[in-house]
Amino acid sequence: FSGLKYRMIGPSHGGRVTAVAGRADQAGTFYLGATGGGVWKTTDYGRNWRNISDGYFQTGSIGAIRVADSEPNIIYVGTGSDGIRSNVIKGRGVYKSTDAGETWEFLGLSDVGQIGAVIIHPSNPDLVYIAAIGHAFGPNPDRGVYRTQDGGKTWEQVLFVSDSTGAVDLEFAPDNPLEIYASMWRAERKPWTIISGAREGGIYKTTDGGQTWNKLTSGLPTDLIGKSDLAVSPADPDRVYVLIEAAPGSGLYRSNDRGLHFSFVTNQRGLLNRPFYYTNVDADPTDADIVYVNNEDFYKSVDGGKTFQEISTPHGDNHDMWINPNNPELFIQSNDGGANVTLDGGKTWSTQNNQPTAELYQVNVDDQFPYWVYAGQQDDGTIAVPSLPPYSAPAGPTAYWRAIGGCETGPAVPKPGNPNIVYSNCKGRFGRYNKETGQEKQYYVGAQNMYGHNPRDLIYRFQRVSPIEVSPHDPNTIYHASQFLHVTRDEGVTWETISPDLTAFEPDKQVISGSPITRDITGEEFYSAIYAVEESPLEPGVIWVGANDGPVHITRNGGKTWTNITPQDLQPNGRVQHIEPSPHRAGKAYIAVYRYLLDDWSPYIYRTTNYGESWTRLTTGTNGIPADYPTRVVREDPDRQGLLYAGTEFGMFVSFDDGTHWQPFQQNLPITPVTDIKVHRKDLVISTMGRSFWILDNLTPLHQLDERVAGADRYLFKPRGAYRMRYSRSSGGGGDSPEYPSPGALIDYYLAEEPSGEVTLDILDASGTLIRSFSSEEPGEPESVLQAMRAPVLVRAGTPTLAKQAGMHRYIWDLRYPGPWDETASDRGSDGPRAAPGTYSARLTVGEWTETRQFELLIDPRVAVDGVTQADLEEQLALNLEIRDALSQARMVLARLRKERERLPGDATQRRRELDALEADLADADGPYPQRMLIDQLEYLYSMTRDADQRLGRDAHQRYEQLRRELDELLRRFELLVEDSG
Repeated sequence: FSGLKYRMIGPSHGGRVTAVAGRADQAGTFYLGATGGGVWKTTDYGRNWRNISDGYFQTGSIGAIRVADSEPNIIYVGTGSDGIRSNVIKGRGVYKSTDAGETWEFLGLSDVGQIGAVIIHPSNPDLVYIAAIGHAFGPNPDRGVYRTQDGGKTWEQVLFVSDSTGAVDLEFAPDNPLEIYASMWRAERKPWTIISGAREGGIYKTTDGGQTWNKLTSGLPTDLIGKSDLAVSPADPDRVYVLIEAAPGSGLYRSNDRGLHFSFVTNQRGLLNRPFYYTNVDADPTDADIVYVNNEDFYKSVDGGKTFQEISTPHGDNHDMWINPNNPELFIQSNDGGANVTLDGGKTWSTQNNQPTAELYQVNVDDQFPYWVYAGQQDDGTIAVPSLPPYSAPAGPTAYWRAIGGCETGPAVPKPGNPNIVYSNCKGRFGRYNKETGQEKQYYVGAQNMYGHNPRDLIYRFQRVSPIEVSPHDPNTIYHASQFLHVTRDEGVTWETISPDLTAFEPDKQVISGSPITRDITGEEFYSAIYAVEESPLEPGVIWVGANDGPVHITRNGGKTWTNITPQDLQPNGRVQHIEPSPHRAGKAYIAVYRYLLDDWSPYIYRTTNYGESWTRLTTGTNGIPADYPTRVVREDPDRQGLLYAGTEFGMFVSFDDGTHWQPFQQNLPITPVTDIKVHRKDLVISTMGRSFWILDNLTPLHQLDERVAGADRYLFKPRGAYRMRYSRSSGGGGDSPEYPSPGALIDYYLAEEPSGEVTLDILDASGTLIRSFSSEEPGEPESVLQAMRAPVLVRAGTPTLAKQAGMHRYIWDLRYPGPWDETASDRGSDGPRAAPGTYSARLTVGEWTETRQFELLIDPRVAVDGVTQADLEEQLALNLEIRDALSQARMVLARLRKERERLPGDATQRRRELDALEADLADADGPYPQRMLIDQLEYLYSMTRDADQRLGRDAHQRYEQLRRELDELLRRFELLVEDSG
């Protein structure tokens, strides 16, 4: 699969960032750690970011980053975010770089779960402490404070409270690194609640580098202690701030004697909203009275924490910051929209539109051309981005996205046949968005505000990510789900309930989320709600439904009766994340279930062939998908039965035998959760929880791959039909920018071994005439022969980039004929006329072996709608070729003319004048605004007739004939001069 690559299509607007750091010695250098997007680096104050963890880290979830003060090229990163939402991604240990992030080394601690803090001894970069929160979804003994004294070769657990209470923050005393403060936190996620707090949590301190610890209690809450965070300032090492969740006593506390005694400062509203998700306090390194708090809003105090004022940030839901100790006006701050840098203390900020770290819950596609991709983006609304550039965007490719109703949760489902209409969800609230008006009609089922309620008291239990399914048989039939399945046939004006409660609805799990201190009822914790709905694409009225608490149901009569078809060996309470009715066989379906919210990390994909009467588990943990890779989604390819794609918590997999065996299909995709998959027009479209949308173009090689192909020494795959499109590839493809392939035909071939000789790829038209030839070798100088006035120009035009290493390769023919001859150009392909729609062939040659495959070049549907016909494009190509040849001849004459003049003896004055006169008619004179002569006039006409798919105007033909006559006359004059001199 080496020739198959994913490409990121945006959005480029950032996702949640809970860890940031910087370098004191390089003012413009900062690092961010996204919750699913890995580690990124900027060296220009946030103007540009690039990922530096891809290829090294086994998870995209980042909890802490620190740069060693004594050796700033040394960086330590702890994985696993401390904001343990229900979609939090698992941490997988600690990483270290000794070259400022260019390369990384894994240091272990893979089972400590989420890491909340890393601190590095100020003068010894080998002495490091880690705050390990632990597993987010269950108890484990590998939590607490860890220390390494040898740069991460070995670790020792120096503070352990219990298997349920871990460490979330650490701070050195600025003047004595033997003194360390630690925040201990009892934290656990359940699918139906968040547990934050216990009597064993709180603040601990060591004065001997971690050998012994004491719990600090004087002046601090002593009953139920939840999440807390610490801050100390070099400006006053005796001062310690603690922001703490407690019952009673939540608020900001301060000690002026290194933690011996604390006093309550404030519980100003806003400082401790949703403590499990926020709780972050920082002190200015040059003024201990300046204190910052990150929460839903960003706060600053200048009076030691007594009062706080809000500071505007580019996005809400704030998490972390790092202040440059040499200039406290310069700092980086992070939130649910990414990371942003300020040079003026928060008055202005760098952009977040250069961080493609969007957390996306699902993916849907529309049926326009080119197609657009839709999802709910965490904390940034429901969005759509194009698969290919739909137009030229003056603001660049990062501007190719738009909001389309709903909100951060999605899904967003475009209406088949009318992509201007999008059915969007916002935390269970259904809306119909119209792109043309920009308005969204609201049609909430039940119209009950769910926030703050015990789910057992709700009329309808809608989860935040409540499914919307448009019937594949009727675009006016739309399904939406609470604990019941609802259907509308008038776009939401009226709803009908067509099922009983299809969830397990266990009473002990119908609770107010948030215990034992803080309520947290936002909808994502509503348990016993339908999470997946799919109607069979083959049989109307056959509907499959899965709940987030385990059950799977089916109706075969449009909802009149329902059958529980949950696999018998599937343990209860798992989330049925996706259902995939087979597009090939009635009664066949797949389900993807994950139970990691219950601390069960096994993969669960099942298949049925008899409407759920029996199931086969396709993920044993030993057949390709690892035993600790929870499965989020499974899809069957609509063009090849039994070809399956699986998205897991840590990447992509593929199966060619209906799930019996799996193999990695990660390619260049970053390690991040794959939340959803669609196969659309033979493209693989995926959404991720932290790295935006990705597309793998053209799956046809997988459709053709079999034992015969795999056993061949070489193979040319039959190309997919290519659309004759026009867009600039320069509008994408760098770092933080959406990526687009060059317009053209994708030609895939496989070589079992690297051949010793040349590999060539020829493109032929329907008559077998050679159009282009590409080679694995250097093409040498272009061979050009001008034999007579109207003779064809013979040129070998190609680009020497044809790969011949062992493996699979993808080459893009740009749909062009050779361009006009140019004495200075090594590749004439980029300036050639575009081929007209029709039948073409690709011919691959390796030594004596050759294989030829036909494919179709298709008209851009938008062009056809605009009235352009096949005949128009054939006429355009014919004239473009004539102009091209005329331009080649004119340039060649000019080149020969100049060589003739160089050979003239000094006394050949008359001959020089005649050649000068010819050149004056061919080429523009030097100087400003010269008169445009024949070569320039041909170039002008060539540009006019090839820059769009169109029916050519009469003037184009007339102008060409005029220029052709002028060229013929110049050629005649030149030939006479050459004959006379001969």
